[in-house]
Amino acid sequence: MTVALLILGFYALFMWLVFYKFQWLKFNIAWGVVSFWVGFHVLFLLIVFLRFYTPYTIDGHVIRQTIQIAPRLPHPTVLQEVYVSQNQKVKKGDQLYQFDPTLYAAQLAEAEANLANAQQNALILEENVVLAHDSLNQARANEQFANEQVNRYSNLVPRGGAKQETLDQWNAQLAGAEAQVAEAEANVKKAQLAVDAKFDGVNAQVAAAQSQVDQAQYYLDQTTIYAPEDGVIISQQARPGLVVGGFRVGSIAAFVADANPYFLATFYQEHLKFVEPGQPVEVALDIYPGQIFNGKVRAIWEGTGQGQIIPRGRVPEFLFMSPQGRFAVEIVLDDDPALKRYPAGAHGAAAIYTGGGGNWVAVLRRVNMRLYSWVNFIVPFDV
Repeated sequence: MTVALLILGFYALFMWLVFYKFQWLKFNIAWGVVSFWVGFHVLFLLIVFLRFYTPYTIDGHVIRQTIQIAPRLPHPTVLQEVYVSQNQKVKKGDQLYQFDPTLYAAQLAEAEANLANAQQNALILEENVVLAHDSLNQARANEQFANEQVNRYSNLVPRGGAKQETLDQWNAQLAGAEAQVAEAEANVKKAQLAVDAKFDGVNAQVAAAQSQVDQAQYYLDQTTIYAPEDGVIISQQARPGLVVGGFRVGSIAAFVADANPYFLATFYQEHLKFVEPGQPVEVALDIYPGQIFNGKVRAIWEGTGQGQIIPRGRVPEFLFMSPQGRFAVEIVLDDDPALKRYPAGAHGAAAIYTGGGGNWVAVLRRVNMRLYSWVNFIVPFDV
């Protein structure tokens, strides 16, 4: 709009100089129609050139990654200490919040006791295998002795050297010994199966107890929240005495990271016809009136929410008059790629110079950008 008004102003000044100031031509209805027709086409062509060869938008913002600080505690827990304040800069690993660890320390102690018991039981299972083998050896010895006695008395009874009752007794003892051997062998298998019940090479009971210890240790560690990386705390809502955990799902603060910020500007889709990564960009931020920042196109986000159909039980509705979605262009600034000086959400205008249409098109857009930047000294008018 600013460029269009400038063009109209210069054209009107030119017409005034021609027809009134120097009176090179005499103004009449015919010249009025011609002047209007020429001016309209000049303005139309200039606007088309500017829109496609130097796309421009006033919808640009500094984007910073944010992390929602949300306690991960399974039971209602009281917040004991808050170590950060609103808008405070923190470093990775700095302590932010401390919750009451009493319950989770007790759960960890219980889990560690269960682990010690499971480890002891694992040793007992190994000893049970040894005892089962000993019992098996004893049963086999009894079986062998009973078998020898049966053979001995089987030879003596026909000769009259022993009574049949004695042979019958040893046959009964042999049968009992054989049953004891079978039982001892089954006990050995049961003891060995108990020992072989392992997960990743560790006794199953010990592995289960260790997982409980790990879980208890995890939740105990979660009672202290540390800064995940360098950044700043925004919207610090927590106070000592706050109860979290259980059914609470909301965050207690927003953490704005220092790393990997970028400037994101949205453009109408048709204006990006000639835009490619690496092309020069000028950015005018509202928080720095009168300044122009140079940068380059990093990427074009060729997609909007209108191109996504969310799975649901209803047939999609397509509205013919629905406004088109704008595509976002990610921009990196040359003087400060890390955007250290720019807070999240800083608003501004951006212009991309594709190189087409000639230098005069770029000059007009540069004038437009500088007018926008200087107007920020007085707009908005809320003195």
